[in-house]
Amino acid sequence: MSLLGLAGRAPAARESGFAAYQAGVDRLLASYRAIPPDANIRLAKKTSNLFRARAKNTAPGLDVSGLTQVIAVDPEQRTAEVAGMTTYEDLVAVTLQYGLAPLVVPQLKTITLGGAVTGLGIESTSFRNGLPHESVLEIDVLTGAGEIITATPDGEHADLFRGFPNSYGTLGYSTRLKIELEPVKPYVALRHIRFHDLRELEAEMARIVSDRSYAGEQVDYLDGVVFTADESYLVLGRQTDEPGPVSDYTGMEIFYRSLQHDSDRPKRDRLTISDYLWRWDTDWFWCSRAFGAQNPKIRRWWPQRYRRSSFYWKLIALDHKYHIGDKLEARQGNPPRERVVQDIEVPIERTADFLEWFLRDIPIEPIWLCPLRLRDDNGTGRPWPLYPLEPGRSYVNVGFWSAVATTPGQPEGGANRAIERKVSELDGHKSLYSDSYYGPEEFAELYYGGGTYARLEKDYNPDHRLLDLYSKAVQRK
Repeated sequence: MSLLGLAGRAPAARESGFAAYQAGVDRLLASYRAIPPDANIRLAKKTSNLFRARAKNTAPGLDVSGLTQVIAVDPEQRTAEVAGMTTYEDLVAVTLQYGLAPLVVPQLKTITLGGAVTGLGIESTSFRNGLPHESVLEIDVLTGAGEIITATPDGEHADLFRGFPNSYGTLGYSTRLKIELEPVKPYVALRHIRFHDLRELEAEMARIVSDRSYAGEQVDYLDGVVFTADESYLVLGRQTDEPGPVSDYTGMEIFYRSLQHDSDRPKRDRLTISDYLWRWDTDWFWCSRAFGAQNPKIRRWWPQRYRRSSFYWKLIALDHKYHIGDKLEARQGNPPRERVVQDIEVPIERTADFLEWFLRDIPIEPIWLCPLRLRDDNGTGRPWPLYPLEPGRSYVNVGFWSAVATTPGQPEGGANRAIERKVSELDGHKSLYSDSYYGPEEFAELYYGGGTYARLEKDYNPDHRLLDLYSKAVQRK
């Protein structure tokens, strides 16, 4: 359908979208009232992209099943209004019809917009567009007190607007978000630049973040992969409307393997914009290899609809529930393995320091790199208090997702604890979607923004119906 046709449908679609949204809110509030007053409030979700174990909840959860739709898109203002539990897969499917996309599209299809804002998301536009919460214009939040309030950057609830990112549902759950969109072209032209030295990679990455170009060619997307200390790549993307052949990594070919080459000249590739946005989802970056899905003999028979992160996550959940991996290790006389599934940020000038330490001490590869810089670079200090990245400073997200052998007699989480110490030493931060081992005082110093979190809890979760952040992120309640 043409954009003109889509625009003609906009008023009716908007009215219908808000009617569906309001019905979902009514269902949500009814489920809130049904939860016993002495029970913690949780979501009743069937899927998740979190890797934190938590205690089983016996009370009914919040019914968010009516909050999964794109409410409205305004192609002229380049904005979208979206229910909080809408997945990026569904959101992007709508916005691409207008030639638009969210400013940051996290890598996995079933990440929800509300989840990316309250839990922090990132992707290859983050070096120029920051993090997902920075493109939010307003947000409706169901607070722990059972009220739905609208938070904006300069309104009555501006404190919640600023404190919501990295609160992980401990100050409330988003029901609606209004976000900015940006124009995108139909294709992405890629260059894979090989490095033999991590220091050279760090320097070039910093230069590209600053210049937004490489060898005279614009860079719209930037991330990277480290295989070993002497084999790493930056992946540079440029939007284009030039027609031509494109690659397909949803079948037998595997995207991260396509980066590798021996030449010092860039390796070029092309993808449709949709395939680029979801290039990591088919194989959950590289984690599908744990299930044999990258073995050509198995991959050929693996149903394509199950080559996606949400299905692999279900397999991981089964392993966590029944300890399948540990039982297999025990049969071979090996101790259980420690899960090391983390994303951390360090200042860009400390990237090589962290990588050299990690490759020496933590036997996991490959490693994902994603540069970021706060878009809200307004010189006001720390605009997002619960995850205080410095305006005007460049960082690199380092992602690693696997398991390592444990040492009998050592404290639980030895590798993860070592990572936490190293990240703090390098003036970095760690995301809270997975296992954490900080003590309460250190955690408060890192994630509570001074007295900000306590003030927000007092105002928006006065009866502690929602778990506090330390209980949720570290104690796994």
